[in-house]
Amino acid sequence: MTRYSGIWPVAPTPFHDDGTLDLDGMKRGLDCLIDQGADGICVLANYSEQFLISDEERAILTRLSLEHVAGRVPVIVTISHYATQIAVERARFAKSLGADMVMMMPPYHGALLKGTPEQTFEQFRMVGEVGIPIMVQDAPLSGVDLPVSLLVRMAREIEEVRLFKIECPKAANKLRALIAEGGDAIEGPFDGEEGITLLADLDAGATGSMTSGMIVDQIKPVIEKHHAGDMEGATASYARVAMAINHENRQCGWQSCKAAMVEGGVIRSEFCRHPIPPLHPAIRQRMIDLLQPLDPMVLNWDR
Repeated sequence: MTRYSGIWPVAPTPFHDDGTLDLDGMKRGLDCLIDQGADGICVLANYSEQFLISDEERAILTRLSLEHVAGRVPVIVTISHYATQIAVERARFAKSLGADMVMMMPPYHGALLKGTPEQTFEQFRMVGEVGIPIMVQDAPLSGVDLPVSLLVRMAREIEEVRLFKIECPKAANKLRALIAEGGDAIEGPFDGEEGITLLADLDAGATGSMTSGMIVDQIKPVIEKHHAGDMEGATASYARVAMAINHENRQCGWQSCKAAMVEGGVIRSEFCRHPIPPLHPAIRQRMIDLLQPLDPMVLNWDR
């Protein structure tokens, strides 16, 4: 099995109720993810609310995360930006602090500024020159089409492009094609979207999953059993958590992880910066009701 495997959750970014960064909460969140059995951790991703965080805060969180994790698990730092120069600078900064890899979406800004295939290739090539492994994030949020042929070209021609987080519609089909066409150049095919298509993606050859940080300890057995060839066990383990994952993905987004961490005393506040509204109380309560029978570590971490 590739070294790029297992469950690599996205760490949430905790805020105080006044909207300022909760740095102690960030440390506690990272510890909780490690205690849940995370094989790696991603910071400053979309589920970390990267689009609501200033550049100065990004630097603070990058340094804090890498220093606090201190090599206990690999850390991925998200560096996505429309401007290639800024993406390169972010990659250099992450590397200088000891990040194990970076993750980036293709260049985009809003609905209309989207990188062409050649511009996307060039941005990843220039970040690759920094000399740090890159995970390509193929996410609907960017609105940029990343055909398998382009991903395979990047994997073969850019040394540091090694991992792929595929979370587009029909991800399993794309993963299967990517692995078939890319061969050994595809070192770490991952899925995303909280694991809502995890079984199909594992069947297609995904070696890992980048979920939220909500129930890492509950999803990890699905991946481990599947890799061990225990399909019946993997299916049963997934069926156990599927309703919670569905509610998270379709109703709550990243706020589900924050709600669970507040319930378990990991962080103090589930505040999200405007214009993100709070979870509806009924939606939040349904999330907690779905989690409690699973007895996940996140609900008991501080007890």
